[in-house]
Amino acid sequence: MVDATLTAANDETHIDAEAKSPVVFSLPETVMPNMWLTDYDSLYYNDSDGYWEPPVDRHLLANLTRRNAQHGGIVQSRANMAASRFTSGGMSAQQVTATFLNLVKFGDVALLKVRNGFRQVVRLFPLPSYRTRVAGDGGAVVLERDSNVKHYKAKDIIWVRQYDDVQQIYGCPDYLGGLQAALLGEDATMFRRKYFINGAHMGFIMYATDPNLDPNVEKDLQDKIQNSKGVGNFKSLFVNIPNGKEKGLQIIPVGNFESKDEFGNVKTVSSQDVFNAHRFPPGLGGMVPINTAGFGDPEKYEVVYFKSETKLLINILVDAVARDAEVGDKLQLVFDLE
Repeated sequence: MVDATLTAANDETHIDAEAKSPVVFSLPETVMPNMWLTDYDSLYYNDSDGYWEPPVDRHLLANLTRRNAQHGGIVQSRANMAASRFTSGGMSAQQVTATFLNLVKFGDVALLKVRNGFRQVVRLFPLPSYRTRVAGDGGAVVLERDSNVKHYKAKDIIWVRQYDDVQQIYGCPDYLGGLQAALLGEDATMFRRKYFINGAHMGFIMYATDPNLDPNVEKDLQDKIQNSKGVGNFKSLFVNIPNGKEKGLQIIPVGNFESKDEFGNVKTVSSQDVFNAHRFPPGLGGMVPINTAGFGDPEKYEVVYFKSETKLLINILVDAVARDAEVGDKLQLVFDLE
């Protein structure tokens, strides 16, 4: 990070920052470094292992559900709502739930066609999207431990994808517009946690003006403040200026996260953005209403959400399996869509 030195506007000569001015300001940090994580227009092909790199970091997508309560709950709920309609087919109920969870969280999932000794497809198995990559031939590559990879031929894989209008190799999760809000909610929570861990009694400047203050006492005060509870965002400072004037040293806070209750506002807005990104009814996601009217009848919301969102997600999976010529009628996935 480059430091910009504070100098007079009419100064025509270069002034050394360390020798002339004790005041320096860091340049502003970019909000979206490296064009942010979701900006892409092409994919990178890994020649050594024979697969395409995903457009969005899958480690981020996997961990985001654990870092934001609203996002994680909604992703799981969307998968559960779709899987609960499953009645029969070439996968178990648990595998169907895993399929939808991968599809919602990562935007795509690869179904492995498991064959018997006669090379007939006898069941389907969802590969973990976190470690699965699209092979150059349209098959799948699963990343294993110790930099090993396992290849599956295209004829053994059924790809199920949420459509991405930028590239058609991988799917695209439909909640990407809420990534910033989910991360903001986490940042606010971590800031508040550090505040309480640090202790509300610290985070100040202790200003003394007594010229007769005993050096040993001064040293003791400095040590106790420096070693006080918490090494988080908040640090304290002891200053002794003998015969100092009133208000000779002040601290003017730019914003007060505690007293103005900005924490609650940030959490409310960020959680609302996450719900909007998923198009998920707040009454079904456990969001607490901020007015006395509430969110209305949750059963009506569920009916509408099923028709507009869950049913479409189910049809994407059913259609992908039905279009594979090797999958027999007994293995077709059947859901209750009424």
